[in-house]
Amino acid sequence: MMALNTEVLIIGSGGAGLYAALAAAREGASVLVADRGLIGRAGATIMAQMTVAAAVGDQCPDHWEHHLADTLRAGRGLCNPELSQLLCEDGPLRIREMEQWGVGWARRDGGRTGPLKQVMAPGHDRARCVYVDFLNTGPAVSRTLRTQVHRIDAIRRVGDLLITDLVVEDGEVLGAVAVHLATGEPVTIAARAVVIATGGLTRLYRRNSASANMSGDGYALALRAGAELIDMEFVQFFPIGHLAPRLIGMDPIMWDPFRYKLGGRLTNGLGQEFSDRYGQAESGRYVLTRDVATWAITQEVAAGRGSPSGGAWLSFRHIPEGELRAAFGPVIDHLAKNGIDLTRQDIEVAPIAHYHMGGVRVDAQMRTGVQGLLAAGEAVGGANGANRLSGNAITEAFVFGERAGATAAQIARTRQGAGWSEHAAQTALSLVRANGPQRGDTAALIARLQQTMSERVGPFRTEAGLLQAQIELAQLQAMLGEVPPASDPRYALERLDWFDLRNMLQVAGVVVESALRRRESRGAHQRVDYPGLLDEWTFNQVARLQPDGRVVVSPLQSVEYPAAQAAASGASADGVAAVSAAAALPSQIDEGGAAGARISQLKIMREAGDRVIEVPFVEGQSVLDGLRWARIHADASLSFRYSCINANACKECMMEIDGKVGYACTVRLVEGPMSLRPLANKALVRDLVSEIAPPEERLG
Repeated sequence: MMALNTEVLIIGSGGAGLYAALAAAREGASVLVADRGLIGRAGATIMAQMTVAAAVGDQCPDHWEHHLADTLRAGRGLCNPELSQLLCEDGPLRIREMEQWGVGWARRDGGRTGPLKQVMAPGHDRARCVYVDFLNTGPAVSRTLRTQVHRIDAIRRVGDLLITDLVVEDGEVLGAVAVHLATGEPVTIAARAVVIATGGLTRLYRRNSASANMSGDGYALALRAGAELIDMEFVQFFPIGHLAPRLIGMDPIMWDPFRYKLGGRLTNGLGQEFSDRYGQAESGRYVLTRDVATWAITQEVAAGRGSPSGGAWLSFRHIPEGELRAAFGPVIDHLAKNGIDLTRQDIEVAPIAHYHMGGVRVDAQMRTGVQGLLAAGEAVGGANGANRLSGNAITEAFVFGERAGATAAQIARTRQGAGWSEHAAQTALSLVRANGPQRGDTAALIARLQQTMSERVGPFRTEAGLLQAQIELAQLQAMLGEVPPASDPRYALERLDWFDLRNMLQVAGVVVESALRRRESRGAHQRVDYPGLLDEWTFNQVARLQPDGRVVVSPLQSVEYPAAQAAASGASADGVAAVSAAAALPSQIDEGGAAGARISQLKIMREAGDRVIEVPFVEGQSVLDGLRWARIHADASLSFRYSCINANACKECMMEIDGKVGYACTVRLVEGPMSLRPLANKALVRDLVSEIAPPEERLG
């Protein structure tokens, strides 16, 4: 067992985590950034291809108070105004700081100097959103922050480190217990302050836009440590996530920047523009907020007017090719590699789980109710209320990360306490060391959880569906068992699945309970059986873990729950069929496998001998799709790296494919045999996993 020591521990290395590290180091603290993936590559920030909202006023006159007004309006009465104000007021400062660090915000004159270019986004009253051109916002932000962090000796970075539990004694956080994925060894981390910057929970859903690491880890860690969660019922579905044709090597929410710049036409399966039925006519513009657009597309599908794959059509065919290329340059060529020509064809889009408004309850200094424990970025709940305003996510990461890091350093400098306690860490250490019965179904259990959440707890909900979700989650909890399964400890994905499921089930349960209790429709939470926003429900809900292990959800404000009103007539009996078209949407892994199906034969080099696994061949699928299918249906012990799924952002899934080095997320499956091997020039960890982290970011 290895024991680490630091003043400030930051869990997660996305935008919020790295900004927190920089801020803590500026305040003189020693910092350890821990991430379960590669540092600065494994979270949601690097996948963000869209815009960043801040009232910098370069495009037109603006003020943070205008941004705040739009944020509060989008939040449908549930924003914490103190957090929302912090986000909007400090946003321009962080944008300018990133500009000084060379992030490369787009300029109005197209050059490297001059005023920043800002664009309109749904819900904003003016052009306010900055970006890095050609879908590079997230990668540029991550690269810039990594560069800054690398320059500071006081910041230590360790990847492949999964935090399993926080260590708390007498209401104070003392650090954390982790497992080193590459070796399976337990690790203790003593810290005087801990910042949770682990992002959201969208991996709970079968069809999602985030990295595979967004399992709600931070929410579960905080809840078990004694912190409160808030607004957990509000899961934002991005309305125009890519649906068809198959797209690999690119983010599924990539169409948003196209709409910002070019508008585009959203039509149903009959070729009709339909937004006017649900709010206001777009007429080739981009004005519907995400909750309304999600409702509109899903209703069109439910009415039998969906596109062939179960979504809506998005068209740019009316825009000249020269204008498309001027707006998106090399992106047009990437689309061509996916067989997409926007001048000749429309593409299909549909709602996809994208962001979580809820999270850890904090004050304006990012402190939780547990001494020494803070949160930052999407892990924080309250700032966005019932629906996040477009463009606020990266702003939130910058602002809350900076505030959390500075506060953590101050706490570490002044905090009095007994320090690390082996006794307090013992339960968590015992769990990491435990070896239960071997099993081969952990990946399949995650797929079942995702199916339950997608079908029962999607954007449109009913009491019957939510109650059924509780039954199914309880069944999965019983199947999970009390300890992780025995396995070869090196990069043991079946053990990682177990720890993920432990967190996912706990967090999913809180989402379901919070959704059950809110008997109205507000923002991203829509109850088919209780339609309409009701004034008496203008309060937040908080979740607290009780000593007996139960989670209790109750109003934050000093109010009683409104008297139960009758459910709306016409709601479906099973709670699902009425409007839940999203439940029928395809997953990111084609289930395939029917008798007589076309087959890809993956010959995988393993230490015990080559193994051939047959996976369904589906036109357009990636090698990574095939490997993920294999873990669910054939061999859960198979080990390989991935984080961003098919966006080619994290760069973790590198391996030899048919004798050539490539990324599993961008090389397409072929019908027939394919050979997969680990990288020949890197140290082998296990199966297809090689040691690819920089030496300075490894444990040891």
